[in-house]
Parts: sequence; C-alpha cells; structure tokens
Amino acid sequence: MDVDERLPSAPFVCFVCFVVNSSTLVTGGTGFLGRRLVERLLAAGRSVTVLGRTPAPDLEKRGVVFIRASLDDTAAVAAACAGIGTVFHVAAKVGVWGRYEDFFRTNVLGTRALLEGCRRHGVQCFIHTSTPSVVYHGRDLRGADESLPLTTACPSPYPLTKAIAEREVLAANDESLRTVALRPHLIWGVGDPHLVPRVLALAKAGRLRIVGDGRNRVDMVHVDNAVDAHLLAELALGKLQISNPKSQMPAAAGRAYFITNDEPVVLWEWINDLLTALGDPPVTKHISLGAAIAVGTVCETLWRTLSLKGEPPMTRFVAKELATDHWFDISAAKRDLGYTPRISMAQGTADLIAWYQAQSRRP
Repeated sequence: MDVDERLPSAPFVCFVCFVVNSSTLVTGGTGFLGRRLVERLLAAGRSVTVLGRTPAPDLEKRGVVFIRASLDDTAAVAAACAGIGTVFHVAAKVGVWGRYEDFFRTNVLGTRALLEGCRRHGVQCFIHTSTPSVVYHGRDLRGADESLPLTTACPSPYPLTKAIAEREVLAANDESLRTVALRPHLIWGVGDPHLVPRVLALAKAGRLRIVGDGRNRVDMVHVDNAVDAHLLAELALGKLQISNPKSQMPAAAGRAYFITNDEPVVLWEWINDLLTALGDPPVTKHISLGAAIAVGTVCETLWRTLSLKGEPPMTRFVAKELATDHWFDISAAKRDLGYTPRISMAQGTADLIAWYQAQSRRP
C-alpha cells in the first residue's frame, strides 16, 4: 500500500495498486497525438497494438502490432481488444463540416464497438480522447469547468457526435472496466500536420481574417503535455481509493477532464507573433462576428445544396470558435490525475519556430 503524496494529507486517503495488463491498444496511433503516445509507450517497454487506416512500417519494425481497420469496421474494432489491458481511444472523424451520418458512424458507433470489445475481452482501462467542444453553446467560455452540460445543439456534427461518445464512455465505467475522458484543447507542437500548418497556409494566401475584435483568449495544449495527461489518466485508473469502503473506484473513473497548457493566449496575438517570427506579414484585416456568421450560413447552404467537396471556407461554428473566449479550469485534472503542463507555451512556441526555420533552410 502506498500513499500518493500529491494529494492533501487531510483527510487521509490511501491507494492500492490495481494490477493492469500492460498490453495497450491505441486507436489512431499513426496520427499526431496517437503516434506521440505510441512512442512514449514503446519507450516505457509497453506492448503496443495500433488500430488505424494508415500503415506504419517504421512502428511495426519496432514491435508494434498493426491492425489495418477503420472505426466503422465494428467487428475488427471489437476483436482488436483481445489480450489488451488498456485502450487509448485517440482516433475520431474530425472536422467542422460533413454529413452527420459519417461522423456518427465513426465517432459513436466506433466507440460503441470498442466498448463492446473491452467488455468481451476483459479490458480494464479505457482512456477516451474527447474534445472541449462537447460543451459548445456558442458563447464565451471563461474558466469553464467540467460541470458544464454536454452539447445537444451545435451547427457542426463533430461536437455533437463526440458528446454522445463521451457520454457513453463515462456511462460504461464500472469495477471491471474503468473509463475516463480527456478533453485536450487545440493540440499543437512540432510535427503538427493540421492546426498550425493550416493557419500559416491561409495567412500566406491572404485568406485569413481576424474574426471579432481580436482580443479573445483561448487555451491550447502542447502535444507532449497531452500525452502526459493520457498516461497519467491510465495511472489514475489503476489506483483503488479505499478511504470509502463502499466504493473502491478511483476518483478519476467515470469522469471527464479538460486538458490545456493552463496559459490562455490572445489567439490573434499568438498567431501574428508566430507569423512575424517566420518572416510573414501579420493578419490585419478584420471581419465582424455577425458578418462571419452570415458568410458561414451562405457557405453552408451552397455546400449542402450543391454537394460541394471539402469544407466551406467559413461556417457558423468556425466563426464562433475564432471570435469567442475558450479557456478552461484544469484544477480537476491537477487534483485527480496529477497533471501539470510540462512544456510551456513559450518553450513550445520557440521550438516550433526553430523547427519551421530549420525546414525553410533545407535544400
């Protein structure tokens, strides 16, 4: 028996270890966050299976078992849980636009198949990568905590389907399968293939506009901090709290947690500082939130009516996200998971700038 000294000494809380099979399954293990998580698991000597659509020969050479399947292949997804102790469910259909049915099939039905596989094969821990947008309500989020209700009305299918999935993951928590949901916000860092490259490309093309007054603050999370949170969540699920003899479940079991760098930035200042450091002109043109919503409404109508491919250049959801505050209280993650951001915004930004500068010098 050991005592977690990060917790307050009064009231006295004891923990014992819950022995977990060290074999892990990572869905989306070839993506930005998933691959970083796989790397950390391998470095710790863990057995890793990856379920994904994109082969990773380099990981297979290092002993990773690769199952080539998508989340809508429910039979393959459930079967992948055989012999696994912990599932890290990182994969999802991500985007701000698309058919609800496509998001539902991947994000909800795929998660259900994983949960069924966990029950069938005796998986002990399930760490679900969710998103803060599951609490979207179209208004500012300032110091928001996990008491906010899950969204049931959003102009984008991604938050809606992720909210359903998160609700089902947490409801599945019991003494045989312990579950937790993490909500990392705007994951970034060196190697990010989505967030920062897209912003830089739009800015270089002159297609980026400051939406609103440009003073909105947002939380972000460095990818290495997000990986830390996932590993800490598994550790937290592997502890039995025995201060209450009627419930030996860990404090984190069945709960959701916001995960950020705990350093909200003024979004447009951070973007412009990054552009300036890379030798690109800052974004100076503005569009009001009302005008951006109107443009988004027109774009959505055109894309829906004409069945246009790709994402519209603006949507109502994106307009709100670019103009409103989104920063969160992570005290629950600090308390229950022992999470503390390790890579600061300053350090991560400096590393990112240095990486881009090095890339530009390559022949």
